[in-house]
Amino acid sequence: MKEKEEKNKEIIMDSQKRIALIAHDNLKDDMVAWCEKNKEILRQHFLCGTGTTAGLIAAKTKLPVEALKSGPLGGDQQVGARIADGEIDMLIFFSDPLEAQPHDPDIKALTRIASVYDIPMANNRATADFLLNSAYMNKVYVHELMDFDAVARKRVKNISEIMKDV
Repeated sequence: MKEKEEKNKEIIMDSQKRIALIAHDNLKDDMVAWCEKNKEILRQHFLCGTGTTAGLIAAKTKLPVEALKSGPLGGDQQVGARIADGEIDMLIFFSDPLEAQPHDPDIKALTRIASVYDIPMANNRATADFLLNSAYMNKVYVHELMDFDAVARKRVKNISEIMKDV
């Protein structure tokens, strides 16, 4: 019997994006300056961010930014959960490559989940500039996401088949 081919899921990203903003301590000022420079574009979208970063952006740019928990206190995981639930379309994360982070496993999990759910992600100012100035930034964007549930079911089935012979 031939297995039914699983289809990818179609994801529709609205023209008004939901953007998560995160910056490590040494790059928070850079994130605030970047947000100030791009205030008119960012104003058209929904913004959230981890604790201190969100607070600094809101205070210094007057942009409305929903503040989640601080990164080390679970904020990175909150952002990851929102990505998994389809509630965040884009991640701008100014990460410090020269400083060890005590919550590095959370950061790796966040960037992995952004990759799994195929959302645009910038880890530095130049990439963030390219994303914000993309032709898709203010348009509806439709893309396909691998149906990971189907992949997992298939893997479990294959393992079950192998285990029958053991």
